[in-house]
Amino acid sequence: MAQAYRMIVRSHGGPEAIEREEIDIPSPGPGEVVIETEAVGLNFIDTYYRKGLYPDALPIALGSESVGRIVSVGEGVEDFSIGERVGATQNGGAYATHRAFPAAKAIRIPEEIAPQVAAAAMLKGLTACYLAEETFPAEEGDIALVHSAAGGVGSLLVPWLIDKGVTVIAHVGSPEKAAGVPGPHVLTCPFDELAEAVRAITGGEMCNVVYDGVGAASWDASLACLAPLGLMVSYGNASGPVPPVSVLDLMRGGSLFLTRPTLAHYVATPEALADSAEELFSRIADGVLEVKIGQTFALSDAAEAHRALESRSTTGSTILLP
Repeated sequence: MAQAYRMIVRSHGGPEAIEREEIDIPSPGPGEVVIETEAVGLNFIDTYYRKGLYPDALPIALGSESVGRIVSVGEGVEDFSIGERVGATQNGGAYATHRAFPAAKAIRIPEEIAPQVAAAAMLKGLTACYLAEETFPAEEGDIALVHSAAGGVGSLLVPWLIDKGVTVIAHVGSPEKAAGVPGPHVLTCPFDELAEAVRAITGGEMCNVVYDGVGAASWDASLACLAPLGLMVSYGNASGPVPPVSVLDLMRGGSLFLTRPTLAHYVATPEALADSAEELFSRIADGVLEVKIGQTFALSDAAEAHRALESRSTTGSTILLP
């Protein structure tokens, strides 16, 4: 067997801070499973930990999303067995050939779903699930603006909402990215022109909800696109953290609502995690969601993958293969 390894960050910095470290295959603790990794999902949150935007103890074992076959189980594990394919979205340790994590956080992967597809879809797809089904329980007739609609979460959130009968206004950074986004309303205009474009599409009604994973660069435009009593869902910081918020701005915008959700609170129990995973994988199996893997890198080339992600040159999902 080839030497097991993981990719870590010993000090915060750019992609060059990512190092390869050889490891022993971990042994499972009580309640844990160990997988041999088949595929790893790359996510923007990985760059936040690398740079220190999100706190974590150094050295940082990068990555949250990985899929593989169980090679060992710890004491007390009864719901999973050796040989089953499972995944996890728990932060820490995904960039590794082998990984231990609590069985309570394990996501059972249907055999008809390829490991690369599961790794590309779990974190982004579970995020799309809670955004569309819980944060704002979107219904037919609602109008939603989705930023970065060609990206990892956006490329799943847009068809998920369309399937629910929502009028989706998708915003992307270039005409090339727009070509792959479904729906009749796909915008590529600058942020300072976005509100007027949305006003024209909606006949002045504006949006019931804005899903914004961009952060600082899109903040003012997002607020300007909301209808009175609309909901601003700020779920990411791709362009940097959102500036300090004045609650009076929410009042002036039309008694707006604001939330900053994160996946962990929506899948806090094994039951909630299993239910969300079932919703996701059923939509993939039914063809509602097409998981687009735009780029594949070797796990050992994680630094190059981070550079591509941060330069916004990627489309769809990016995976790392051991």
